[in-house]
Amino acid sequence: MHLAVYLPLLLTLVAPLGARPLAERCEPRLATWLLTASALLLGAASTLCLGLLAIAGLVQIPWLASLGHWSSAAASSDDPTRLPVALVAGLLLGGAAIAAGRMFWRRARSLAAAAMEAACTPARDGVAVVDDMAPDAFALPGLPGRVVVSTGMLRTLDEAEHDILLAHERAHLSAHHYAFVALAQLGAAANPLLRPLAAAVGYTVERWADERAAAGTGDRVRVARAVGKAALAARHTATGAPHGAALGILGLLGRGGRRGGRKDPLAGAGPVPRRVAALLAPPLGPHPALTAATLVTLLVAGVSSAEAAQDLHELLRSIGAS
Repeated sequence: MHLAVYLPLLLTLVAPLGARPLAERCEPRLATWLLTASALLLGAASTLCLGLLAIAGLVQIPWLASLGHWSSAAASSDDPTRLPVALVAGLLLGGAAIAAGRMFWRRARSLAAAAMEAACTPARDGVAVVDDMAPDAFALPGLPGRVVVSTGMLRTLDEAEHDILLAHERAHLSAHHYAFVALAQLGAAANPLLRPLAAAVGYTVERWADERAAAGTGDRVRVARAVGKAALAARHTATGAPHGAALGILGLLGRGGRRGGRKDPLAGAGPVPRRVAALLAPPLGPHPALTAATLVTLLVAGVSSAEAAQDLHELLRSIGAS
């Protein structure tokens, strides 16, 4: 076991640094695919490498080596992995397996409950209106899925904005955004260092739905206003007064566009003001440099994991013959 086994672990330290640039500068659908793949594959690769390190070190313990008819002395001389490293890797592996298992179970239960609720929810053209003054709207995945909208949200928006809202929520259902979020969260559960990637997926699926709504209506400014109004109404209901981030939305709607030559005021903003700003700007392209960097990172992680697994296979074969 040499450098290859550590590369995926090192990449999980670096990859989160690219989460926000990828989410902000790349076309949302592509960004969602890349971020989800990164969270899932890097989570799997880092977990695999922890397992390889644990096995390589533990076979140096005589009584464990005897179970597989291996030579612990040969393992100690042939492999540089030290027992303390293997023990730490084993502990981290156990934690990763438990966290990933719990996340998988919770997501499976929530999706099953959502599917049952969707099946039992009466709807017209896939839209269920609930009598609730609190402004709310969400996509309920199922077979078929439902768009659930409260009467409070319908009163908040005008007729044209109703269509935008429905287009946004239907985009979540048709593109199966809940699956992207679940897979990214599963990768982040296995490796908490990847949580920024999972959070970025939660943002990019909203941007993806925003762009679908904008493409359907042909009016990006109107979609931006609908997003801002819905967020303001929900925030006001939750807190009793407009929040600072919500006030920032009003400022964006009043001025619009991106500010060139000055520090970006959205650097510390929340997701809704950034979504509004993105809608007030021209649509984003695929950003070849970020796309290529992400694909290279995934390729390196995959090749390194495969090489590390091959190293362990060769080690076990050599010490078994000793």
